[in-house]
Amino acid sequence: MLFLVISEPRPEPPSSVTAARQRYWTWIQPLIDAGEVRSVHAKVGRGAAVLFDVASNEALHAHLNAWADIIPARFDVHALIDPVAARRFLQGQGVG
Repeated sequence: MLFLVISEPRPEPPSSVTAARQRYWTWIQPLIDAGEVRSVHAKVGRGAAVLFDVASNEALHAHLNAWADIIPARFDVHALIDPVAARRFLQGQGVG
């Protein structure tokens, strides 16, 4: 299951969360290595956009809770469809 997650961290001075931001990268690397994170991009300023590929909503929930324990944030979660599956779906649709 694909999810695009965009974080909006609490408005704290960046220098006060430097250690937490470093822990975040240490935390997410094993998820990248395991294929549960396809890509991660730091946002200009603060925050991140992460493409998760997880087996369930519960797996995503666990990852977001772990993330929030490191860097408290608000998360925008967008469920996505794999491009191949989206095209297959469209090919099955008749023209209205």
